[in-house]
Amino acid sequence: MNIDNINTIELVKRTLPRRNRNQVILKGLGVTAIIFAFMMLVILIVSLVSSGYKAITQTHIEFTVFVDPNKINLEKLPRGNFRGVLQDSLLAYYEGGLANREKQQLVKILSNGAQFELRDKVVANPQIIGEKITLIVPTSDPYDQLSKDLIDRDTPEEFRRLNNDEIQWFDSLAEKGMISKPFNWGLILNADSRFPELAGLKGALIGSFWALLVCFIISFPLGIGAAIYLEEFATKNRFSNLIEVNINNLAAVPSVVFGLLALAVFIGWFGLPRSAPLVGGMALALMTMPTIIIATRAALKAVPPSIREAALGVGASQQQVVFGHVLPLAMPGILTGTIIGLAQALGETAPLLLIGMNAFITSAPGTPLDSSTALPTQIFIWSDSPERGFVSRASAAILVLLGFLLTMNALAVYLRNKFERTW
Repeated sequence: MNIDNINTIELVKRTLPRRNRNQVILKGLGVTAIIFAFMMLVILIVSLVSSGYKAITQTHIEFTVFVDPNKINLEKLPRGNFRGVLQDSLLAYYEGGLANREKQQLVKILSNGAQFELRDKVVANPQIIGEKITLIVPTSDPYDQLSKDLIDRDTPEEFRRLNNDEIQWFDSLAEKGMISKPFNWGLILNADSRFPELAGLKGALIGSFWALLVCFIISFPLGIGAAIYLEEFATKNRFSNLIEVNINNLAAVPSVVFGLLALAVFIGWFGLPRSAPLVGGMALALMTMPTIIIATRAALKAVPPSIREAALGVGASQQQVVFGHVLPLAMPGILTGTIIGLAQALGETAPLLLIGMNAFITSAPGTPLDSSTALPTQIFIWSDSPERGFVSRASAAILVLLGFLLTMNALAVYLRNKFERTW
C-alpha cells in the first residue's frame, strides 16, 4: 500500500464522523420540517371541523298551524297575514297568555323564511285554508345557537342575545318534543341569504361549476395547442425564446393582475355582465393557461425521441407523428397538469372579487351570464358577516372547498399512476 492510499484512508477516518453527524442533522431537519407541516395541517383541519360541524345540523321546530281564513283570504293570495297565523299557532302552545310585547318576541323563534314557506304551501294548495297543517321550519339564528350550546346560559342576561323569557319559551317547546336538529340539507340546497339559518351554497356551487366549465373550454384547447406548437413545430429563435420566457413569467404573475385585466377588458371594453361566471371563467382561463402550457410541454418532452424517429422513419409526416404518436403518449401528463391547474383556479378569490362575484345573490344562476358567486367568494362573504351563525357556515364551506380540491388532486394522481409510461 503506497503513501497516497494511506493518507486517503486516514483522511476518510478523520472526516467520517463529521460527515455522519452532518447527515444525521440533515435528516433530523427534514423530519422536523415534515412533522411541523403535518402539525400545522392537523391544526387547520381540527379548527375548521370544530367550527364547521355545527353547520351540519340545523335546529327545526315542528308545530301545528291553523290556516286562519280571517287572516289569509283566498282572493288576495299570495298576500296575507302569514306571520300573524304563525304567531297565533305558536301562542296556542303556551298557557296563561302573553303580553303583546312578548307575543312579538315569541314569533322571533321562527326563521324569517317560515312565513314564506307557509305562503308557498297555501298558494300551492288553497284548500288548506281553514284547516290545520303540520309545519316544520328552521328556528332563527339566535335559537339555533342556543340549541347548539353556542350561547352560554350562565352569561348575565344583559350580555346575551336571548333573555331569560326567550330561553324559557324555547325550553318549553323542547320539552314538548317540538325541537329537532336534522341534517342541514339547506347548506347545499339553498342559495345565499341574509339569515344564517337559511343561507346555503347552492348558488356558489353552481357558479363555480359554470366558471370552471368556461375556464376548461377556453384554457384546455388553447393551452395544449400553444404547447404543441412551441414544442414540436416552432423554430427555435429569439422570438420563440421570448414567448417561452413570457409564458413562464405569466405562471408567476399574481392572480389579482388577471382580475384587473378581466375587469378592464371583458367588462370595460367588451361590455360583458358583471358578476357573471362567464367573465369569471375567462379570468381564470387566463390564469390557468400558462400552467397548462408548461405542464403540456413537460409531458411532450418526456416522450422519448425514438418514438418520433421511428414514426418519421416509416414515412409519417410531422403532424402524424405529433397527433398520432406523441400526443397520446403525453396525454396522462397533460391531464394531470390540467386538473391541477383547474384545482388552483377553483380556489382563487382575488380575480372573482374584482369582477364582482362577491355580490349578494339570493338565487342560483341558470346560465353563465347570470349573476352569481363562487365557493371562494362565498366564503369571503360569510367570513365578513357579523352574524355568528355565518362563522360555522364559512368553516363548513371551506371544508367543502377543500374536499373538491383534494378530490381533483387525487384524480390527477390516479390518472398519472394509471396511464404513466416508463421508458
